[in-house]
Amino acid sequence: MSIADHFSTHVAAPVVAFGKVPPLRNGDRLSRIEFERRYLAMPEVKRAELIEGIVYMPSPVSLSHAEPHATTIGWIAHYASRTPGLLFVDNATCRLDGVNEPQPDVMLLLPAAAGGTSQVDQDNYISGAPDLVCEIAVSSVSIDLHAKKNAYERNGVREYLVWRVEDRAIDWFQLVDGRYQPMAADEQGRLCSKVFPGLWLDAAAMLRRDLSKVFAVVDEGTATAEHAALVERLAAAQRAGGGKG
Repeated sequence: MSIADHFSTHVAAPVVAFGKVPPLRNGDRLSRIEFERRYLAMPEVKRAELIEGIVYMPSPVSLSHAEPHATTIGWIAHYASRTPGLLFVDNATCRLDGVNEPQPDVMLLLPAAAGGTSQVDQDNYISGAPDLVCEIAVSSVSIDLHAKKNAYERNGVREYLVWRVEDRAIDWFQLVDGRYQPMAADEQGRLCSKVFPGLWLDAAAMLRRDLSKVFAVVDEGTATAEHAALVERLAAAQRAGGGKG
């Protein structure tokens, strides 16, 4: 049984095509259903997003994006290796609402039975609000910190991390009373997730690509009683069948 099997499933409405499907173009204003219809008709397109009803088709991925993306994956993967039962995905489509279908760089999700707020649709796409979204912002920083941030906030994505590559900065936002608030570092300079106990980040170490330090801080976080309680909650969710609905 795969990790995705422990997440609730939802049957998406069928997409019906009539006649020739128009091409997907950057800047188009579309509904999510029409966006999917056009996207599925263009298998040569590897990445496109619908943000607040507008289509974004980014340019080819540069090393400036790919390298911090890989570093972020390493950080999340290290945490996930110590936290069985989570769904950890890279560059997957997410159906947020009727006008938003982003393709976040990294997502981390709790199963529904453990308090997660998203599900895996029957056609194997994620629907609803992921518990944590990470975006690498190089040329996309204006989108990631404005339209996309607004969409994530409105749809209840509980934590949102943006690595602003050119600014050499990492922003981590938490949803508080329906609005994003910047996360404050603790006395040791660590950023600590509230949704995922033990997911700690030394942002300075991450920015200088000191993975040994980044992983060591995660090891500290996953040695806490709060993380142990999460692991038990995830194990209980798996024993219960993952909260399928």
